[in-house]
Amino acid sequence: MFAIQKPLRATDENDFKEIYAETMPVLFRVSLRIAGNEEAAEDLCHDALIKMTEKNMVFPSVNDAKYWLIRVVKNASLNYAKRKAREKRAYERALKETRKTVDSGETELMKGNTVQIVREALEKLPENLRVVLQLKEYGELNYKEIGRVLGITEGNVKVRVFRAREQLAKLIGDEDVYMP
Repeated sequence: MFAIQKPLRATDENDFKEIYAETMPVLFRVSLRIAGNEEAAEDLCHDALIKMTEKNMVFPSVNDAKYWLIRVVKNASLNYAKRKAREKRAYERALKETRKTVDSGETELMKGNTVQIVREALEKLPENLRVVLQLKEYGELNYKEIGRVLGITEGNVKVRVFRAREQLAKLIGDEDVYMP
């Protein structure tokens, strides 16, 4: 015949041991799958068991205890995984921000000198080469757009940009220019 099962009390030592033995393996697997970390999964399972005893839970059967604990562990594990993802994103953002370098005074001075040298050399180029290079580098136009603006072919623009860069390199020569 069927024996009437007495309710399981979380605060009763024997009932707790029975609940622990029957539920811990499945709780750990659920938590590990979600949290992805063995230590965290174990801690989350133990936290759920502690919560069960603190609330003086009473369950009609081990299965009822198991389902309640699975819900608690699942939610705690999801919260843990979300928190870890947020922490990782925050850490990556912070790391990215610290990688931004602040130029020293010397670097700033070298950059400024380089800009001045390039501007002076650019002014020495013939106008047809200077304009094409200015539109390309400073105006950030593509070859086709430059051709439309100047009324020349795309191929002619490419040739002029190439020649302008060559002449610019000769004009700058071996001067001390900053190249990051």
